Amino acid sequence: MESEDPIWKSLIPPWIDETTLLLVGGGGHGKTLIDLISVLETYQLGGIVDNNLEPGSLILDMPVFGCDELLPDLFNAGFRQAINGVGGIGNVAVRLEVFDKLTEAGFEFPKLIHPSAWIEPSAELAYGVQVLPLTYVGTDSSIGFGSLLNAHVIVSHDCHIGQCVNLSPGATLAGGVKIQDHAQIGMGVTINMNLTIGADARIGNGATIKADVPPGGRVFAGQIWPEHTGNK
Repeated sequence: MESEDPIWKSLIPPWIDETTLLLVGGGGHGKTLIDLISVLETYQLGGIVDNNLEPGSLILDMPVFGCDELLPDLFNAGFRQAINGVGGIGNVAVRLEVFDKLTEAGFEFPKLIHPSAWIEPSAELAYGVQVLPLTYVGTDSSIGFGSLLNAHVIVSHDCHIGQCVNLSPGATLAGGVKIQDHAQIGMGVTINMNLTIGADARIGNGATIKADVPPGGRVFAGQIWPEHTGNK
C-alpha cells in the first residue's frame, strides 16, 4: 500500500509563480504582513511555515504547511521568494536564524512597502526590508537588508540603518542618524541628529537619545540618554 502524500502537498496553491510569497512565522508580526501583502498588487501569499502551528490550520485564511524543515521541499515545489514574519523584538537572533535557513534553502527576499508609506526617491532600501503603514523614509537615507520599519516610523534625511534593525511603532530619527546592525529601537523613541546607535543596542520604549549609544548598549524605557547627575 502506497503511503499518503504529506499534508503540505495538498495545501500548495496551483498558481505558484515568481510573485508568490512564502511567509515564515504566523504570529503577530506574521499576521501584520499577511494584511500588508493583501493590499499589494505585486505579490500574492501562498502559505505559511511555522514551527509552533498545526499543519493544515489557517491563519487569516492562509494555510500552514508545517515547520521550517519543509523549506527545501517548498523551494523545490516552486516557491522562490520568502518573507520573514518573525519580528525578533527582544531576541533578534531568532529573526537572524530564519534568514539563515531561508538563504540556505535558496530563497530570495523581496521588499515589502505599504502603499501608505512615503519613501523619498533618493532613499535606498535593501532586499528583505519591510515598511509598515504611514512610515516615512527621508532624502538620501539607506535601509539595510532585512530591517523592519513599523507603523508611523520617521527616518529623516541622511540616516543610515544597518542590517536587521527593528524600528518599533512611532520611533523618530532626526537627520544623519546611524543605526548599526541588529539594533532594536522601541516604540516612541526619539533620536537626536547625527547620533550613532551601536550594533546590537536596545533602546526601550519612549526613551530620548541625546548622545551616541555604544554597541550592545541598553537604554531603559522612558530614559533620557545620557543621564546627568549634579545640579545642572
